[in-house]
Amino acid sequence: MLYRRFPKIDGRDVSALGLGCMRLPTIGGDPGAIDQAAFEAMLLAAAEAGITYLDSAYVYHKGLSEGAIGAALDRTGLRGRFTLATKSPVWLAKDPGDWDRFLDEQLKRLRADHIDFYLLHALSAERWDLVRRLGGLEALRKAKADGRIGHIGFSFHDSLDTFKSIIDGYADWEFCQVQFNYVDTAYQAGEEGIAYAAERGIGVVVMEPLRGGALADPPKAVRELFAGYPTPRMGAEWALRFALDRQEVVTTLSGMGSVEQVLHNAAVAASARPNALTSRERELLGEARRIYLSRLRVPCTTCGYCMPCPSGVDIPGVFAQANGASMFDTLEGTSAWYKTSFVKGGSGADRCVRCGLCLPTCPQHIEIPDRLEESHRYLAGA
Repeated sequence: MLYRRFPKIDGRDVSALGLGCMRLPTIGGDPGAIDQAAFEAMLLAAAEAGITYLDSAYVYHKGLSEGAIGAALDRTGLRGRFTLATKSPVWLAKDPGDWDRFLDEQLKRLRADHIDFYLLHALSAERWDLVRRLGGLEALRKAKADGRIGHIGFSFHDSLDTFKSIIDGYADWEFCQVQFNYVDTAYQAGEEGIAYAAERGIGVVVMEPLRGGALADPPKAVRELFAGYPTPRMGAEWALRFALDRQEVVTTLSGMGSVEQVLHNAAVAASARPNALTSRERELLGEARRIYLSRLRVPCTTCGYCMPCPSGVDIPGVFAQANGASMFDTLEGTSAWYKTSFVKGGSGADRCVRCGLCLPTCPQHIEIPDRLEESHRYLAGA
């Protein structure tokens, strides 16, 4: 395994590949029924392969991921082998005392007296405002001072401009976590955001290098493209090598669910040094990206200029769901998520009343009401 270091954190090398604990093995496909024995086998394999970074969150696996980690580390005797990272559920905070309440609960779940890397989870412009309004940063500084957490960071899901404002809004960030893969190079923080953070000495953790596993099973055109390259590589290896190639990236998380995946991905990470991709390999991945982007249903860049919608529609969110389902052949799973999260949550395209207020604000000149209707039919099966 190769190891890297966070610029602001001395004396702690972490593995280039980290184990994301959002997609652990389950019994019967129920996220709330973690297969503890299978997970412990994964942990043993990860330790043997040299993986040292575990990433979880308060809400993963219906709130059971952290407890599974705590139990597994005790049972396997591996507690000292891993750096623990987990996240505070920002959107659940209602008053200033919640930050300590979440953290103390997480320490109990993990059976730990401290958490090495602690993140504010999935920051957006709205959640960043909530953090500041409820004293979240002050609570984290206090927790670091008293030893309950080691280092302060955040994970991110919003626009590049919001990412930069969060980076600049707190001088003591030590690391951040962003979505990045060879398709999503300009999505959310993207390449520009990674460089922006690195220029300020903030270490970058990459999530979704395989786009939720979708890049491990590419469409036929991409498989044929990869098959024409002299060095045989599976889709997952191409995706991991792309993320690991960035010298600003300290560790790349993969949500692995089996010993086989751990061993395969660890083998890739053991040989993927920064800046190692050749110009031909970069061109190949660029062509694969173009193939994926050709499958877009709506030319939306998720800039958010169309928001807020007076009817409550999450316009860029709906388009992102439709595009993701089309690009990665994940309509079945995306449809279920869209119906549960968007439609039932009141932000689905079904709420559009075709008022047209969004039309003059779109830099891409998308016929938004028409495309929302099409996207809803596609996602909801209507």
